[in-house]
Amino acid sequence: MKLTPRKVLAALGVSALAFAAPAFAGQEAEVAAAATTSVEASTPTGPALWKVADEDTTIYLFGTVHALPKDVEWSSSVLENALVSSDSVVTEIKMTPEMPTEMQQLVMTKGILPAETTLRSLLNPEQTATYEAAMGKLGIPAAAFDRFEPWYAGMMMSMLPLLQQGYSPDAGVEKVILTKAGDKDQQALETIAFQIGIFDQLPQESQVNFLVEASAGIDEIKPMLDKMVAEWLEGDADALAALMNEGLTDPKVADALLYSRNRNWAQWIDTRLETPGTVFVAVGAGHLAGKESVQDALSALGIETVRVQ
Repeated sequence: MKLTPRKVLAALGVSALAFAAPAFAGQEAEVAAAATTSVEASTPTGPALWKVADEDTTIYLFGTVHALPKDVEWSSSVLENALVSSDSVVTEIKMTPEMPTEMQQLVMTKGILPAETTLRSLLNPEQTATYEAAMGKLGIPAAAFDRFEPWYAGMMMSMLPLLQQGYSPDAGVEKVILTKAGDKDQQALETIAFQIGIFDQLPQESQVNFLVEASAGIDEIKPMLDKMVAEWLEGDADALAALMNEGLTDPKVADALLYSRNRNWAQWIDTRLETPGTVFVAVGAGHLAGKESVQDALSALGIETVRVQ
């Protein structure tokens, strides 16, 4: 089972920064200071927004990017009106002031190796060389992640190049939406523990492969996400799906990280339609693009989605 950085960004709707970065906040603060470049700001034709509705319930579905450069403009009057009209906002995980602490505690519980084991002891000489070379490019000591399991080190290896080059969770779509939502009711589709568990439950070999792939492709991570963000800004869901699906070649991985979650969320929407009101659901863009998307799962339940932007 091969898990590449592209797969992670795709499967989480380019959202992995939402839970990977805060757990290593000290290192992040140091390396983020080296940020030098960002996606060029452009006037978006509109990130895609869909609507599901019956006689007394409306549910908006907005595909997000959880971390962006600060100069990217993506909002619109259509999005603003949908948010204003909503009674509640639903995100993948509940984003509260306590969330970073909870994330860190979970990583320290699930992501730490046994005392007698180090990360690099799990790698062969060639893998170690690739990993240490990538750490050198990031300006981080090779021993920095020695206590962590490969899945977490691989996640950070995928995220830190973005943080160094201008991407920030503070500029992420959910952060902006929740700020604009004010005191509206906030709900979540999943828990932090569930999302971290997806990676923690991967076989060790798969985790090591992910770490090595991330290390080998460290120079490609930022350009790859730039392309995804550009398609997202254009509102081209098909092109976005094509970029993401290049990395989703293993059916089991794709189902665990993406498709099964989409089906779960469709069931949530089906149930939520039984309660009157208006809801704004903001989830990673990868979940609302391509085959076996949330929309496809809703269609299988006999529920129509209509694109409104």
